Amino acid sequence: MAINLRTKSARAALAPRRNPYFHCLRPGVYIGYRRTEEGDGTWIARKLQEGTKQYVFRSLGTLPGYEEAVRETEAWAGGVDLGVTHKGTTLEAACEAYVKHQRLHKSKASAADAEGRFKRLVYGKKIGTVLLNKLRPQHLRDWMADQLDEDGDEEDLRKSKDSANRNLNTLKAALNLALRDQIVTTDAGWKTVTPFPRAGRRRTGDLTPKDRAALLAHCEPDLAALVRALLLTAVRPGEIASCDVADFDAAQGTLALSGKTGSRVVTLSTAAVEFFKEQAKSKLPSAPLLADAYGNRWNKDSWKKRFRNTVRAAGLPDSVVMYTLRHVGISELIAGGVDVFLVAKLAGTSTAMIDKHYGHLRHAQTRASLDAVAMG
Repeated sequence: MAINLRTKSARAALAPRRNPYFHCLRPGVYIGYRRTEEGDGTWIARKLQEGTKQYVFRSLGTLPGYEEAVRETEAWAGGVDLGVTHKGTTLEAACEAYVKHQRLHKSKASAADAEGRFKRLVYGKKIGTVLLNKLRPQHLRDWMADQLDEDGDEEDLRKSKDSANRNLNTLKAALNLALRDQIVTTDAGWKTVTPFPRAGRRRTGDLTPKDRAALLAHCEPDLAALVRALLLTAVRPGEIASCDVADFDAAQGTLALSGKTGSRVVTLSTAAVEFFKEQAKSKLPSAPLLADAYGNRWNKDSWKKRFRNTVRAAGLPDSVVMYTLRHVGISELIAGGVDVFLVAKLAGTSTAMIDKHYGHLRHAQTRASLDAVAMG
């Protein structure tokens, strides 16, 4: 008897059982559905191996509906016809195969370089468990974003982007080898993932006032406070996250910071003083000046994913990270005519670094000052 799996109501009417209900899509190819007592059922693909009486199976997991299950089944069955293994291959396994390939066909140095990258970033990580046929571009984009150094200075961020780009090239090489070896049928999971742009050049991007307003509008209150603090101070995210209430001196209008460049005390604008007064209200001196909704101190792991999702919700590019807010703050200070030595002191960096990354803004500000003087 033919089994109807097309509609949700028809599937719900099936009796729960361990063995799947199968429906024939075409000779030798079947789509199956395992009805469970609770929750969503799971889909299974089945194909008769050519020239045998043996079936191979592929678990498809939970899917939105029948149409998606049919597409997954046909794609898998087509791959089996081409010789693609019917067993699911993980990203980690593909990387291990690539290292072996490099050692056999290239050089020990090439294999060691790839293996070092994979040990740091793939082996034993969540992304390493993803099956190649389930790999999506967003998996790799998130993997790239997780490699960024948001606690360093502008040069540290650039270097981390440059390193992430090299890691992506190596990972893509492993994936392309898997495609050539017919371990996976398509490169759709990684083809459209591109390196970070201009990782070897001075950063020129910025957030307009409209962009900032959109970002803050999509932030939850605790995250919005962290974002606003960075825009008001232009300091490193890690520095502001490590501040206690005692580090804020409301009477003097200063904030004591410590980080990769040592300790310093910075003068705050009136707007920043009022903002931090609100953040410090009713807190003990040892409490975090800025905390998440549960009262915990912020760190890169607690803000990264939330900030990334907020950036996407605000319609901003994925290149916008928490460190971008420091870049915006420094840009605003320079464009506003603040002396470069003072900007360097407030930001905890050198005038050379300011010149390297923000010199174009200084030229514009200097030109405006010159134009205000009657010369010639």
